[in-house]
Amino acid sequence: MTWRFVLTGGLGLAAVFLVVAGGWIVSLPSASSAGTVKPIPGEETRATIEALKPSKRVRPVIAIVGINDGTEITDYLMPYGILRRADVADVVALATQPGPMVLYPALKVEPQATIADFDAQHPEGADYVIVPAMVREDDPAALRWIRSQAEKGALIVGVCVGAKVVAATGLLDGRKATTHWYSLDAMLKEHPSIRHVADRRFLVDGRVATTTGISASMPMSLTLIEAIAGQEKAEAVAADLGVANWDARHDSGAFTFTRPFALTAIGNSLAFWRRETLGIELSKGVDEVSLALVADAWSRTYRSRVMTFAASADAVESRNGIRIIPDKVSASTTRVPAAPLGSKPAEALDDTLKAIADRYRENTADFVAMQLEYRRRVTPQ
Repeated sequence: MTWRFVLTGGLGLAAVFLVVAGGWIVSLPSASSAGTVKPIPGEETRATIEALKPSKRVRPVIAIVGINDGTEITDYLMPYGILRRADVADVVALATQPGPMVLYPALKVEPQATIADFDAQHPEGADYVIVPAMVREDDPAALRWIRSQAEKGALIVGVCVGAKVVAATGLLDGRKATTHWYSLDAMLKEHPSIRHVADRRFLVDGRVATTTGISASMPMSLTLIEAIAGQEKAEAVAADLGVANWDARHDSGAFTFTRPFALTAIGNSLAFWRRETLGIELSKGVDEVSLALVADAWSRTYRSRVMTFAASADAVESRNGIRIIPDKVSASTTRVPAAPLGSKPAEALDDTLKAIADRYRENTADFVAMQLEYRRRVTPQ
């Protein structure tokens, strides 16, 4: 009788769970409320550029900071790669502690210095500090250092959920801000004095800037280049990236938790027997921006994970000097399909989303694009 009771009770709980879960899924909207993306008024754009102009050095110092045990790959590598290729500032990739840095959802890199090294070399502080998303938004060392840089006059830029890290320092209290759509409610609940502004990919309020989701660090970086070196320089870098425009226009309504998003997440997670590991071969001079976008996108399908491999265990130096530590010395896994690492970064992302659609269907490509807070550019067949 006991086992029958346990079995009946277990089946009953499972049935209740399925009913509750089913009700929750049905309650979700069937689609996002995407609308027309409105242009940004010229006066607002000019004010943003003015607010981002360097206030210390003619050639600014830009520090990108992360924690060693979990910093978002694209938030960390994309601003670094874009700003370094512009060559309008001295850009350094930092970690809070010595040793390798584990990026998520893929890659391991060697930071170029620690925050202590940076302080010793630049006691007057950075001109700009870029703060990516981190697995811990309350890391004491990171928060202390960001506050200290702000006190020295640095303009702090919270990229994606890095806005929550900046919020934890108190620097966003009472200010206008934004963040990744998925984390917005949590940030506003934890920091109710923050004033969210919708339909902006990035915002500047005083000496603090924030962006929406992962892909927004590209227009944010280009706008920073424009503020430092002018529109002509920004246009040249944008062309190299494959970007047509980089202002703050955004449709916040296009990014929300929908029924298709939830069903894709559940379906892909449950299909564990179809999960695969895909390899990306590292080669000297690889474009760290394209690499980050490709690895990030394939790692967010819930159908695949990405590992890197190289001919030896030695770190491989990227186009702009980031040393990437391979996961394996040789590849025993399927390679990422047609990894477009030699393409312009914006094109590499579009090509990757198309490859994901071809391999795992359109709903998974849409699911990944939603996580990146990126509107897919689908080429008509």
